[in-house]
Amino acid sequence: MSHLENFAQIVDQAAFNCQEIAQIDSDGKLTLEEAYYIQKLSIGRRLARGERQVGFKMGFTSRAKMVQMGLSDVIWGRLTDAMQIEEGSEIEANRFIHPRVEPELAFLLKKDLPANVTNAQALSAVEAIAPALEVIDSRYKDFKFNLPEVIADNASSSGFVVGNWHSPSIDFGNLGLVMSIDGRPLHVGSTAALLGHPIRSLVAAARLAAGAGEPLKAGDIILAGGATPAEWIKPGQYIEVEMQHLGRAGFSLSQNPA
Repeated sequence: MSHLENFAQIVDQAAFNCQEIAQIDSDGKLTLEEAYYIQKLSIGRRLARGERQVGFKMGFTSRAKMVQMGLSDVIWGRLTDAMQIEEGSEIEANRFIHPRVEPELAFLLKKDLPANVTNAQALSAVEAIAPALEVIDSRYKDFKFNLPEVIADNASSSGFVVGNWHSPSIDFGNLGLVMSIDGRPLHVGSTAALLGHPIRSLVAAARLAAGAGEPLKAGDIILAGGATPAEWIKPGQYIEVEMQHLGRAGFSLSQNPA
């Protein structure tokens, strides 16, 4: 087993067993290419257990966050059916280590999307859009990691909730949104925070997925990125996003057993 395969096994088992791990690249030797390879191997282990890949998530789609991280591009991760949380449902808090949540806009594709597309071409491939929430839950102890490590850990993606789907004919470039916990608004934002317009995130997803040999396909769900800062969540809470014209999406975390 190569050291990259070993890292993939470590990350996969951490996610599977919901156990935090030490940093795998504390000396900073991993390249971004190696990190994405670890991610692919790790998700491949899930697929071998019967999970099905259903799409992709985009990360660092805020220009400010990109600059803060010293990046010239967004990062991305993979979504599987086991990560999807039914809208409005209660899920076990113990499936996460130290979860946070952020509001997103989700795309559902009606046709394949190749690497090099314009905004208009990307929009023409969209079947529907919906409000969404992504649960991010880095497997690293104390949420301490470098950039290659977070990529290897599937960009921290651990779960996602999608609300009702709507026609993409709605102008979704600057939709106001509020993320609340137990009915208390915590973050107010706009879909314009996603690279200036969420369609640019979809264009980037098409480019990056094709570059990894996994081009976007009809039926894929794409999470366009966090539209506000992420918020820590705790057992017993109900988390919800309300998005202008698109409605709500939410879920609750169960109380930990006594």
